[in-house]
Amino acid sequence: MTPVTMAGLTPQHFQWEMQGRIAVIRLNRPERKNPLTFESYAELGDCFRRLVHASDVDVVVLASNGGNFCSGGDVHEIIGPLVGMEMPQLLAFTRMTGELVRAMIHCGKPIVAAVEGVCVGAGAIMAMASDLRLAAPSAKTAFLFTRVGLAGCDMGACAMLPRIVGQGRAAELLYTGRVLRAEEGERWGFWNSLHDDVFAAAMDLAQGVAAGPVWAHGITKTQLNQEWNMGLDQAIEAEAQAQAICMQTRDFERAYRAFVAKETPVFEGN
Repeated sequence: MTPVTMAGLTPQHFQWEMQGRIAVIRLNRPERKNPLTFESYAELGDCFRRLVHASDVDVVVLASNGGNFCSGGDVHEIIGPLVGMEMPQLLAFTRMTGELVRAMIHCGKPIVAAVEGVCVGAGAIMAMASDLRLAAPSAKTAFLFTRVGLAGCDMGACAMLPRIVGQGRAAELLYTGRVLRAEEGERWGFWNSLHDDVFAAAMDLAQGVAAGPVWAHGITKTQLNQEWNMGLDQAIEAEAQAQAICMQTRDFERAYRAFVAKETPVFEGN
């Protein structure tokens, strides 16, 4: 089978850059604090679905642009039109937004969010759906849905956020829509860590992950998500099977031989 690559990708609604085997994605409307539109939702979802089979990408960094991460759905280009839609159109839209989260979860690549400034609404969801979340001290995160007359259960928030910060804290954020500031978010476990130069820190982290056994990382990502719905016995068995598969890889053998030779293993992802 011919390998799928992301070479030549030229998205219209976000920035795409390859730094080695790390893909960097930035929303591309910094003058509006990077809101999402119908088109950018769809194009981002397509990109993450394509990443499943990409042989030239090991890690994805979702970065900020112009000092902000994402201001959520564009008020004029999304919220306004939604007010005039009937139920079938509304459900098609909400399903499309959920598909972006599914695509991020199932893309097979670790995702690192590097968040500065505004990170609200669907932007907060994208950060939440990332595997690792780093923030600058300027980061202001809010799940704003109740502020526009909607429920807090958007794009998987009621399933995912309690697993990150706990049920009570998630309920507070989703009921009130208040801003979660960077230091508080780190204490709560929403942010893995805070950095003055958050993009540099995210790239360092991504490079460290990419230097590891990337095929096995894909297994880790799969299990982290699939085991939400498993009992403990089922999870232990699933991990036994997954680890046995990883033990058949050349990277496992490379690690052993490097250990015996007192060298640092060089993983190749197979």
